Amino acid sequence: MKAAILYEVNAPLKVERVTLDEPQANEVLVKIVATGVCHSDLHFMKGEMPTPVPVVPGHEGAGIVEKVGPGVTTLQPGDHVVMMVSFSCGKCRYCVEGKPTQCVENLPIMSMATLPGGATRLHKGEQQLNHLFGLASYAEYAVVHERSCVKVREDAPLDVVCLLGCGTSTGIGAAINTAAIKPGESIAIFGCGGVGLSAVMGAKLAGAGKIIAVDTLSRKLSMAKKLGADYVINAKKEDPIMKVMELTGTGADYALECIGNVNVMTQAFASIRFGGKFIVVGMAPLGTMLSIAPFEFLLGKTVTGTVQGDIKAQLDIPRYIDLYMNGKLPIDKLITKTYSLDEINEAFEALAKGEIIRSVIKF
Repeated sequence: MKAAILYEVNAPLKVERVTLDEPQANEVLVKIVATGVCHSDLHFMKGEMPTPVPVVPGHEGAGIVEKVGPGVTTLQPGDHVVMMVSFSCGKCRYCVEGKPTQCVENLPIMSMATLPGGATRLHKGEQQLNHLFGLASYAEYAVVHERSCVKVREDAPLDVVCLLGCGTSTGIGAAINTAAIKPGESIAIFGCGGVGLSAVMGAKLAGAGKIIAVDTLSRKLSMAKKLGADYVINAKKEDPIMKVMELTGTGADYALECIGNVNVMTQAFASIRFGGKFIVVGMAPLGTMLSIAPFEFLLGKTVTGTVQGDIKAQLDIPRYIDLYMNGKLPIDKLITKTYSLDEINEAFEALAKGEIIRSVIKF
């Protein structure tokens, strides 16, 4: 099969023929139909986050199960699935507490780029290839743990709902689950890429009173308005902190930072009211530091973070898909362009330049 391989950081991906082993215990073989092009992969490709190479990136995969390994009980051949960037073992304290995106196995899988347990199933000749996020969906097929997949309704378009594997569910969940915004409350969303715009949709679903979107690109702010933002702020033309204060009177009840830029995080934190809540959603490069004056905490402000919007995948993903299919969650509007696997470097170049909101690789 064909797969896109990262041999060294800051180098183009190479689309080559590789070998994929059969699924082993608790694993499934998925024929990939579509996969999102997500900024999280770009962090690893640029060396901003560590990963062993060579590695096959890709983590917003959706497809159809072709084979199941021994012991698989939740899926069968023919099932349509969306892959989850966050693995949950179902056994650790966080999974048992109902916080599956904080599973203790997540970080080792991400940092080692293997399947749960440390195994790999990809090879280029005699050379072992790693699986970024334990998924490696920039390939025609993927072998993944059954708990990395969510079964979805068969009439849902996989080239749209694949986005729920990471970015879109992160944004929706950050507004609904992490912020737990109540009807009438205000929220400022910094960064209107795929995650930020998904947060706009999530806040609208939750009944937010004032949804304020902040970005530096007019076309992204225009999309934010279409998806439910009440106000937009171009941070190149206006001071976002002062404008949020003007619009809300005392500061926003909640602020989300959806870019991974520590300077923008500082702005987002400053834009919340006394007792407000700031949520780090974007992935900042490893080693960067956030500077906040301790006095701010004496005002009752809270800082927290989120992994994949604190979703409970087996429950939330089917719900989000039902909302999309019923016209209440227009995630398809996020997709600017589709590409083939051979065009993957072009897709990442467009993403890095901010030319697209979200793009999808279709097989």
